[in-house]
Amino acid sequence: HLGYNVHGNEPSSSEAAMLMAYYLVANQSDQARRFRSEAIVHFDPCINPDGRDRHSHWVNMHKGNPPVADPLDREHTERWPSGRTNHYWFDLNRDWLLAVHPESRAKLHWYHQWMPNVTTDFHEMGTNSTHFFEPMKTNGSKDPIMPRENYTTLNEKFAEYFAAALDEIGSLYFTKEVFDGTYPGYGSSYPDLQGGLGLLFEQASSRGHVQRTSTGQLLTFAFTIRNQLTSSMATMRAAVENKEMMFRYQQDFFRSALANAQKSGITAYVFGDPVDANRNREFIELLLRHHIECYPLETSMEINGQHFDAGTAWVVPTRQPQYRMVQTMFEAYSEYHDSVFYDASAWSPVHFYNIPHQPVSKAVKTGSRIDWETPLVQVGEVPRSSYAYLMSWRDYYAPKALYQFQQAGLQTYVAQKPFATAEKAYGYGTIVIPVKKQQMSEEEVHRIISRVSAETKVAVQGVNTGYSKRGIDLGSRYVSPLQMPRVLMLLGRPVSAYEAGEVWHLLDTKVGMPITKVEMTFFDRVDLHQYDVVILVSGQYSSLGEQGIEKLRTWLNQGGTLITQRTATQWAINQGLVSEQLLSNKEEEEEVKRSDYVEAPEILGARAIGGAIFEIDLDLTHPLGYGYVHRRLPVYRNSNVMLQPSKNPYSTVAQYTENPHISGYISDENLDLLRESAAIVVSPVGRGRAILFSDNPNFRGAWFGTNKLFLNAIFFGAEIRVPR
Repeated sequence: HLGYNVHGNEPSSSEAAMLMAYYLVANQSDQARRFRSEAIVHFDPCINPDGRDRHSHWVNMHKGNPPVADPLDREHTERWPSGRTNHYWFDLNRDWLLAVHPESRAKLHWYHQWMPNVTTDFHEMGTNSTHFFEPMKTNGSKDPIMPRENYTTLNEKFAEYFAAALDEIGSLYFTKEVFDGTYPGYGSSYPDLQGGLGLLFEQASSRGHVQRTSTGQLLTFAFTIRNQLTSSMATMRAAVENKEMMFRYQQDFFRSALANAQKSGITAYVFGDPVDANRNREFIELLLRHHIECYPLETSMEINGQHFDAGTAWVVPTRQPQYRMVQTMFEAYSEYHDSVFYDASAWSPVHFYNIPHQPVSKAVKTGSRIDWETPLVQVGEVPRSSYAYLMSWRDYYAPKALYQFQQAGLQTYVAQKPFATAEKAYGYGTIVIPVKKQQMSEEEVHRIISRVSAETKVAVQGVNTGYSKRGIDLGSRYVSPLQMPRVLMLLGRPVSAYEAGEVWHLLDTKVGMPITKVEMTFFDRVDLHQYDVVILVSGQYSSLGEQGIEKLRTWLNQGGTLITQRTATQWAINQGLVSEQLLSNKEEEEEVKRSDYVEAPEILGARAIGGAIFEIDLDLTHPLGYGYVHRRLPVYRNSNVMLQPSKNPYSTVAQYTENPHISGYISDENLDLLRESAAIVVSPVGRGRAILFSDNPNFRGAWFGTNKLFLNAIFFGAEIRVPR
């Protein structure tokens, strides 16, 4: 499988793909004939067409005649968000495991039909580099479940071919210095978990037609294409000449998977959330995309104090060919070969989805194997009511249903305290739709609610009385009217395009809700009174200037809801928009110890939190906690922004627990600091409020477990009244 151009503004590999394809089809040499007769070759010449289109349009639009090699020329300095990412500004090279996007889902479907022995992953890097091929960083972190032979025998054998081919044309290259294969979701690491060999190539980029390097030499687009073609040809040669080794390795890989499962002492993982059918469904579909066997639990059971009910729990046996993918989904890790990571050091999706789960070491009674035809969420007809309809906020797609109700013109309310009818108990955040409050007939109300319930697969119940068996009644002052939120997000360099894209994607695809995306340079034209919520993702917003910051402060004082995350939270605090504080260990004066110069990148890199999973304690009574049933919640952290708990006792909505570490690398110093820090603080500003996230609850579009925190901030932010 020859895969090219996953990052849109790394275009040389797509050009090499077309040359390689032409060679295989048309060339009549003995080598080409051998390739055709002894290999099945699949081409993916452009994994990311959206990003490539943006980049190609940019550089062709700004190409000079003659071409301009100056790195400062507009051709070489793409406008934000650049062509690297796909339509929603996601990095598709991180999506093999998470399978959030249609590009990745289609690729996985094909991949598991063919199970290729060799997969390439062609990239570009900085203009002043040369060319990289594997092996990766010698002291680098390696996926702890990968056979050692993958990193040694296979990589070293193929490296001989790459070196010989590049030596022949006089191209410089390097190996072993950078990159790591720890995270299993790259195009160069996911194939390793399928008994194949994933291969990373990084070529110095001209980022246009020609660019001058720091040494004064010219790097041309044609030169970059030649190196990528040379590596493609060498890959084909190595694969065909070593095909028996690759066949044997793949067979041994799956045999050893079954043997490892037997030795593990774990027979299966049992999982399931009893109150969120759609989040269960999303997780099961992720398992199916990776061809992991999954079965419904047939008999309710208790494991390690956790109860799992038949009907809302499922079983993944460990003794199956995809055992290493089962480990990837469920296991957490705390020990690594290294402390500096190119990317995430934790990746277990069961934590991403916040799915209760437990390993078992005995036989478990199950039903028939689940496939794509198995109905996983069934919502019955909504019983008609002339009084009110109730929707629990616990389902993942409840925000989507609420927005559709509001969009259709229904008056919606939120219950800020629990209650129980004769049939069911309802928690914090239950949505109430009183029939007589609507500006439409009972028939029309029922028709809208029935349609939305069927489309979103979120259950809605009709009730014929406002009197509760327990808790508040439906006419309580704790049942508040909701307004359909109008949301604005500020964009532009140096704002994180990844995080902005994650918010856009969440609202587009999970809620079906429009969001106004405004470049900071246009902020002076914005009438903020047209918006209820303003979102600032990671980045610096100094270009707003004093006038812009004052405009934001005035809007907040008048009742607006500001949502910030990671470094935007840091920025808001530093600008005095809120009266909260950050935590830092810089104040601790330590004796400076002399170190060797060459060790600086490793020592400094170890101080960063490159991507790990931790546990927070969440206030379930707070509007941001609506829909959650357990106070302990896994979150993802990949920054050193530490938020100090608020001096207001009601403002710290979520705080890291005493022993927060779940999976991934963190230094002892950072862990000690994290224990003292807050995850979410709501700070009052006049009649408004700022909702400060120290982390990113929407990371890579895959954190189904923490998306609700962010959506609660949007839908219920205006309901938050911080006691002073």
